[in-house]
Amino acid sequence: MQTTQTLKQMIVGSWITQGIYVVAQLGIADLLKDSPKSYDELATKTGVNARSLYRLLRALASVGLFAEGGSGYFELTPLAEGLQSDHTDSLRGYAIKSGQTWEWLPWGNLFESVKTGKPMFKNIFGMERFDYLVNDPSAAKIYIQAISSFSDKQDTAIAAGYDFSSIHKLVEVAGGSGTLIASILKANLTMQGILFDLPHVVADAKPLIEGFGLQNRCQLVGGNFFESVPRGGDAYLFRYIIHDWDDERALIILKNCYQAMQPNSKLLLVEMIIPEGNEPFFGKLLDLQMLLNYGGRERTEAEYQVLLKTAGFSLTKIYPVAPPVSVIEAIRL
Repeated sequence: MQTTQTLKQMIVGSWITQGIYVVAQLGIADLLKDSPKSYDELATKTGVNARSLYRLLRALASVGLFAEGGSGYFELTPLAEGLQSDHTDSLRGYAIKSGQTWEWLPWGNLFESVKTGKPMFKNIFGMERFDYLVNDPSAAKIYIQAISSFSDKQDTAIAAGYDFSSIHKLVEVAGGSGTLIASILKANLTMQGILFDLPHVVADAKPLIEGFGLQNRCQLVGGNFFESVPRGGDAYLFRYIIHDWDDERALIILKNCYQAMQPNSKLLLVEMIIPEGNEPFFGKLLDLQMLLNYGGRERTEAEYQVLLKTAGFSLTKIYPVAPPVSVIEAIRL
């Protein structure tokens, strides 16, 4: 009987996802930060139907998100605290992303993706996912906030967990807003850096780099990694980039990097590495997200070894700096 109930809970997991999205969008966890509140008060503050909100909160309380006390009052649980905007480990942005049409609709096509081995996002929306985000600023904002909700917290762990002291010039490829290279430069005071991304992305990163006082140590360069990457670095850093692409396109990026590098230069990939066995690992589920939306994939250590060797690199060591994320170190042969 317990097995059946567990399976049923898994089957209706998408219902829970949508419920979490709604309370994240409404900011319910923020409203409950200081004290329990009645569903009537919460409904008034958020402008929604009181009885419907009660039914939603009751359902989420049944899976440990919020707790219902007497007279229709609800309070936070440790699980719900992660939906607060200012919580140290806030996932509110990630929950809001999970409720967007462009996020959940491809999952309704998982069967077709498994059948064909092809991503479904372009079939549904008429363009690749990254192009969709470029063309929809509001979606891009939600996406960036979601990714930042956990990637920004890894910056310090990566900067401290890998020894960057021997690197004189670090190039971060597709570095986005620049939070990671900024953390690394702040921890390594003699290092110079290059933040490389699409022109409009590095333009948006300029205020952050200047805000940290790094404008004289971090050059901003616009371009496309499918065409080339900047020369002159003795280490090239990619975070959550190679997993976005299938082997064919990943090799184009890596080979462009190879062409820009000197012999024995370092390549650093910040990625999840799929472990052997049946233990829970977020990367195994994220791998399906990559299949559906990007055509990319999460990889095992052996798969990274083959991919890197094909591009002209040798994998030297793996550093589990911020589990489940590791820094994969390789050198140019």
